Amino acid sequence: METEISQPEKQSEWQQGQLLEVAIADLSNSGEGVGRWQGRVVFVPDTVPGDRVRVRLMRVKPQYAYGKLQDILEASADRVRPGCIVADKCGGCQWQHVAYDYQLQAKRNLIVQDLERIGGFTDIPIDPVLAVSAPLSYRNKATYPLMRSATGQVQAGYYQKGSHQLINLNQCPIQDERFNPLLAQIKLDIQERGWGIYDEDKHRGKLRHLSLRIGRRTGEMLLTLVTKEGNLIGLEEQAQTWMDTYPGLVGICLNLNPDRTNAIFGAETQCVLGQPYLTEEFAGLKFQIQPNTFFQVNTEQAEALLQAIAAELNLQGHEVLVDAYCGIGTLTLPLAKFVKEAIALEVQPEAVEQAQANAALNGITNVTFQVGRVESLLPQLEVHPDIVLLDPPRKGCDASVIETLLQILPDRIVYVSCNPATLARDLKLLGQHYRVTRVRPADFFPQTSHVECAAFLEKVEVAGDLG
Repeated sequence: METEISQPEKQSEWQQGQLLEVAIADLSNSGEGVGRWQGRVVFVPDTVPGDRVRVRLMRVKPQYAYGKLQDILEASADRVRPGCIVADKCGGCQWQHVAYDYQLQAKRNLIVQDLERIGGFTDIPIDPVLAVSAPLSYRNKATYPLMRSATGQVQAGYYQKGSHQLINLNQCPIQDERFNPLLAQIKLDIQERGWGIYDEDKHRGKLRHLSLRIGRRTGEMLLTLVTKEGNLIGLEEQAQTWMDTYPGLVGICLNLNPDRTNAIFGAETQCVLGQPYLTEEFAGLKFQIQPNTFFQVNTEQAEALLQAIAAELNLQGHEVLVDAYCGIGTLTLPLAKFVKEAIALEVQPEAVEQAQANAALNGITNVTFQVGRVESLLPQLEVHPDIVLLDPPRKGCDASVIETLLQILPDRIVYVSCNPATLARDLKLLGQHYRVTRVRPADFFPQTSHVECAAFLEKVEVAGDLG
């Protein structure tokens, strides 16, 4: 006769190092599989809903734990073979083992859960996630930390999951495949030049990162070396060799980052050879993109979401549009063609300079650019905007931005977000005067848990509203 395990014995199993069998039922917003064991939550990287797995508990709290996958006892129907040989080690992707159709479902679920849990929304129309045509080879930018191996070889790659151990790469399946011929050879060239590699623990050495950018439509590439110190002997000669060897390269740049920081780029960038920008075609316009310019890494999906925004707004040509957090004008300039006037706000002067150059490059004259913090510039506008476009960083909008929007009350707001949690928070704050009419998610980052979306808001009349 089988004896039931006593409750104290069951409790003792909930400790670091314990092996458990867990059924995975969901995916978290940070990419781990989520299962339950006796009412407690277990987060397990590299798993898929539908998996039954054996897990070793690594970090244990009273009601949840993080586990390490030991064995797959029963594989999910949505588990696939990763397209990368180091997918189980590299921290660049979380979901290469998850079937792409399921990735899309999971990302929509993450948006639904955050809107319900944080925002309190239960009736917002949320579209299916806009899929990419090719879920690999999509990134137009790659920035690799540099390091020396124990045997002194120059390495470039991404850090191992949960550590600061570099996984050396000669190619990466999610980067634009035109980067692959460069990566292995550039490491060898750096090795042969004898250039020092930065040691972040000792804050010594020179080369910190290798950055590659490409215009997906033009094929133009930039190569940028990020260094603690600028005096790399023979750099000009090596730059000429690279330009001669790789016809797509239009510029070799050197970025100086002397600080003890996790930030990749420093404030100063020098053009060593060629030009300090590449040209890309986006939404029928030409954009000049510099080494540290913010530009969406998935060109095609950014354009698809822009088209969805334009279709939803149905602009008639008489509107005044304010684009907060405008960057280099990626959204501002294409939409400016369909409005009477656009006002673009951006805190970084360098980005505004690039935006102004891009406007001139395309003959767009109905955009006014203002430098400063959104919360300071919005209340000072001399015109009343019909539409405000928000595209804040992951932390979302500053509370004062929301307060200002509730004072000036534009007729419509479009909120573009890369973080459903902060989107839900801000939509809840705007809810006293606005109704969310639609959310359009788009998959900018296949093989990862990140998702982009655009929320559309319309002003509603409330008691006491004199507007």
